[in-house]
Amino acid sequence: TCSLSTRSSERFKRLSRRRVACAGADRALSAEIYGQDPEVFGHRRGAGSRSKQAAKKASESASQQQQQQRGSLREREMGREREEFNVPEEDAWGVLLGILFFFAVVTAGSLLMKEGSPVAAILRPSDAFLSARASAAWYAIALSYFASGMGAWIVYGTTEMGATRSLSWWGVIGYSTGSAVGGLIIAVWLGPIIKARVGASSGFAATDFALRRYGRLMHILVVCISCFYMYIYMVAEYTSIGNVYATLVGKSVAGNDSKSYTTRIAIAVAVMTWSYTALAGLPASIFTDKFQGVVIAAVVTMLLVATTSLKRNEISRSEFDDATGWFSKGFEALVTLWIAIASAELFNQGTWQRVWAAKSDSDMRRGFLVGALLVTLVMLFFGVMGMIAYANDREAYDTFQKLAYLSFFDLLLPLPRFWHFATLALLTTLAASSVDTLQNGLASVLSHDLVKHHLSANWSRLLVVLLNVAAVIQASDRFEVVPLFLVADLVCATTVGPLFAGLIQDDLRLLGGALVLPAPTELGAFLGSLAGMATVIVNGVVNDVNKAENPYTGKVYARGPVFSYFWLTNTKADGTPYDCSLCGTKTMVTFIIVPLISTAACFLFSALDLYVGGAQAREPFLFIPRLDSVRAVPLKTLDDDDVDDDLEDAKKEDAGIKLALDDK
Repeated sequence: TCSLSTRSSERFKRLSRRRVACAGADRALSAEIYGQDPEVFGHRRGAGSRSKQAAKKASESASQQQQQQRGSLREREMGREREEFNVPEEDAWGVLLGILFFFAVVTAGSLLMKEGSPVAAILRPSDAFLSARASAAWYAIALSYFASGMGAWIVYGTTEMGATRSLSWWGVIGYSTGSAVGGLIIAVWLGPIIKARVGASSGFAATDFALRRYGRLMHILVVCISCFYMYIYMVAEYTSIGNVYATLVGKSVAGNDSKSYTTRIAIAVAVMTWSYTALAGLPASIFTDKFQGVVIAAVVTMLLVATTSLKRNEISRSEFDDATGWFSKGFEALVTLWIAIASAELFNQGTWQRVWAAKSDSDMRRGFLVGALLVTLVMLFFGVMGMIAYANDREAYDTFQKLAYLSFFDLLLPLPRFWHFATLALLTTLAASSVDTLQNGLASVLSHDLVKHHLSANWSRLLVVLLNVAAVIQASDRFEVVPLFLVADLVCATTVGPLFAGLIQDDLRLLGGALVLPAPTELGAFLGSLAGMATVIVNGVVNDVNKAENPYTGKVYARGPVFSYFWLTNTKADGTPYDCSLCGTKTMVTFIIVPLISTAACFLFSALDLYVGGAQAREPFLFIPRLDSVRAVPLKTLDDDDVDDDLEDAKKEDAGIKLALDDK
């Protein structure tokens, strides 16, 4: 967010052209001058542009004199940044703890208002703790999906798209609608079907569908992928909220001087959110989401008025038109974002929990649709803010004196300090709403087996604690989260097709019966997922990617052709970097073909499985004694009558238990 003098800017451009003739070198040198790592904030997908390896090599070959000049300039500019953002640390802590404590108190109050002993509800939580089954009206689902569907990363994601001219409108629309497309798919199609197939009275999340439809092997795979994705999401939230607070109190996020501060911020968010979700479970998350959704909408509206009414941020219509457009690069980013985010969000078990929490399918549909609309509008707001910031100072962004993903802070900077506090309140609320949803989502992956075998829900709490500790540690180490997000998205894309291909109950006869598409088997679905992963590896060989390396820090993520391409460190045909992490034809093609090939392989391997194993291939491939006491139920036996029978049996069982307790 710093600005160089005109003389320094010209010297920077001459130095860049002399050292290496590519945009990647400009970006690498700019990041080095400012002392900022564009990926260190750990914001959501698409944040932080990539650079080619030649930029790093050119930087290493610079003379000692040039390095000293850049170091001196870095110190002056970082000093200027600290002078501009100077929210007192004590006040920042007051905002953070005040908001988190408010949500904890609200949760405790709601727990005390319930019938029965609150201590017993905490120590021996019921089914409602894990599922909030059939308890939320459509407006509660809408606010819950809206609040939990966004996080502190939103101030970076679409703003970068808006402040990058080659992406502009297509990129902003792609990010905004892509963030809501998972909810639309669940509301319009998957939600009611999965809920009916698993059972309205016994399900918790989509992981239960994998267990009921296929068996333990696919269940374990889906649980691992879901936990990995939600874990990465938590790391992103802890990293983002810590760095936002460090930025606004005037600390550098590039070095180690603020590491202790950002770690303490992350610990506070983790402990406070875990405290109220551990007390009351999913009902607490949905209950606090109502307040969080209202706070988010109110603060975003105020920021819209404040940032656009300031004289310094005003731009003309012609300036805005010149700074924006509809470009092919942006459309490629849109396609990539739609597939990547949709694939990943279908493994977000926190979202799936809302399907069972809704009072009815109608409430679920209306809630998800309204929530998806609200998510899209807020994301569009931040995207347009990026466009305004870019139009207001095009030269600074084009020469990397200002960085696109920080464009919202350029508009926020001249506002009075009150708005800095309002931004901290907004982002704290966003982080809390996302983290508590992820924590409940992680708890849900074990819920089915815990309830089935009458085990304590404290095992779920223990899993959440362990993953929270690991996420805070990783966030404190400033691990680059954007590359991890890309890995998570791509891994989810390898399995999303085989998992939901399980909705096919009977063999499909195509071309008048000449071609038979078999209903997937568990082994076929598992091998189809592995085929999707193999497709990623083949893409890496084709694109000659043998090492995944962060162009800014030099950190090597992977070596060799097996795992390197999962990090999607792609470059253009001429070797120059793309404009953003998820941009480019190669990345778009990868996200298109991976789910297609994995789905096709799922049907192919299922046909081979049936050919070799016959009817036995329909049985679960993996059976764990004591844990799997019954076989998976084929979907063709699950109809509305079966669901009604399950509900009646559950009611009779509950009545019998109540009568026995009364007699005792």
